[in-house]
Amino acid sequence: MTSVKEFRVAEAATETAVGRGRFRFTDAYSVFDWGQMPDAIPQKGAALCLTGATTFELLESAGVPTHYRGVGDADGPIHSLADATEPPREMAISLVRVPELPHRGADGYDYEAFHATAGDNYLVPLEIVFRNAVPVGSSLRRRRDPRAVGLDRETWPDEPVELPEPVVEFSTKFEERDRYLDRETADEIAGRASVDRLAELARTVNDVVTERAAAAGLTHQDGKIECYWVDGEVGVADVAGTFDENRFGYEGRQVSKEVIRQYYKREHPAWVGAVSEAKERADEAEVADWRPLCEREPPALPGKVVETAANLYTAGANAYAAGDPEGSEWFEAPSLAEAVAAVEEL
Repeated sequence: MTSVKEFRVAEAATETAVGRGRFRFTDAYSVFDWGQMPDAIPQKGAALCLTGATTFELLESAGVPTHYRGVGDADGPIHSLADATEPPREMAISLVRVPELPHRGADGYDYEAFHATAGDNYLVPLEIVFRNAVPVGSSLRRRRDPRAVGLDRETWPDEPVELPEPVVEFSTKFEERDRYLDRETADEIAGRASVDRLAELARTVNDVVTERAAAAGLTHQDGKIECYWVDGEVGVADVAGTFDENRFGYEGRQVSKEVIRQYYKREHPAWVGAVSEAKERADEAEVADWRPLCEREPPALPGKVVETAANLYTAGANAYAAGDPEGSEWFEAPSLAEAVAAVEEL
């Protein structure tokens, strides 16, 4: 199981053939790489499944290869969203191999061993990140100067800023802590998958999601994809175009998991600081798992925050699935404008 999705295998991938499986989207959430947090957010899983399936079907129409096969619940028939009668929680997917990535202590991760056992299909051990804007909480502000991403200024402003052209970056996928990479290192880690093709796919997905978001009254700030390699073809895996994988805005306010991240930063800085300290200690000790070194557990969210987050996910999903700011009737939810306004009261 991932931190927020249950993973079910119907037919495992082999060295020579892809398999079949399903994601079941739960109401769990994760922030700061912690894994599953103490609370559940009602209807979050269905909202993510709906937006992810919407994105995959848009990508299919655009000719982009993906592992998506349709939606359906409890091992029932697989179908498109057009034939769904309620928000789906399960997504049918094709499976590829995910080799073990050994950690060699001071020598780091052994990607040669990973690729040596990959066979004819594998999940590329990278996340490909695309950015149209730089929100206040973006890690890009810590890592790069404004001029390096095309902005004519020396320092980052206190408010979100749009980029003149989308920026594509690469980070690790299977390491205990995400690590941003230069293009040469990303190319080495990608194995047989072309880093140029990965970047091209990311830009196409970005275009599709950005267009859909605009139709829904949202601005698309940034997001990421994961990809597979199968017999020379690279396609989009995992899930894309959701309020966890992407950051969206509505009239200058966040419509994404970033709302919860910022709440923890504001209301529980001691826990956020303990997470950062644990990661630093893990680096110093040259160990992969930093969580046992964290001296604090994450506090639970107040009921008001859970309710506000649930409304944000469902209202956003209604708008994105419909391609209309007035939304659809998938969920009983407030309007997107009302859901976003409630965030300001937290």
